[in-house]
Amino acid sequence: MIKFACFSPHPPLLLPNVGSENDKQQVKKTIESLKLLGKRLKQIKPDLIIISSPHPDWGINVPLHFLTSQFKIQDYQSPKNPIIIPKNICPILTTLNSPKQHFEWGKEFYLKIKNLKLRIALIASGDLSHCLKKDGPYGFNPNGPKFDKELIESLKNKDIENILKLDEKYPEAGECGLRSFCFLLGILKSSEINYQPEILSYESPFGVGYLVVNFRF
Repeated sequence: MIKFACFSPHPPLLLPNVGSENDKQQVKKTIESLKLLGKRLKQIKPDLIIISSPHPDWGINVPLHFLTSQFKIQDYQSPKNPIIIPKNICPILTTLNSPKQHFEWGKEFYLKIKNLKLRIALIASGDLSHCLKKDGPYGFNPNGPKFDKELIESLKNKDIENILKLDEKYPEAGECGLRSFCFLLGILKSSEINYQPEILSYESPFGVGYLVVNFRF
């Protein structure tokens, strides 16, 4: 049974040994929101955590650092950095296929897990536009802020059909999380859970949109 679902950003600068204290002050709301989700996840006591992401490495590790820090863990040593991964983790990497295709895959994926006698948590890892400022990673593109604003508003209104079309409406937004988000939304759609998105925070001090969302059931 699905007991928890959220959207999480994944900039490496959130990690203790990566970003500076000044960096972290600029994303204070993001960090506080992720810690709040971690407390909620601890209360759920999940047996299985399914995390979708467009990237391995930081795409998985950054959300898990905050959301699963209070679980029993095992250490896995990567060539560059120690990666802390809880034992009940199922990572799923997104592809270059459309957001709509990922939504459909999410619906199909639910059929594979619906009969599991487990407390399941869903995490969709991803950042919004990388084109929000001239000094950002991709420079500025007007599609960037438009994409972020419309995604958030569509999510509040549970307008899934519009979310599935955002990559076509804003092809130069430079986002990386839409497909991951749509995969999670597809799972929730197929589960027929009556959910309500709760926007915990949105920040973009470095030209990239960081959105944290909790789904209340």
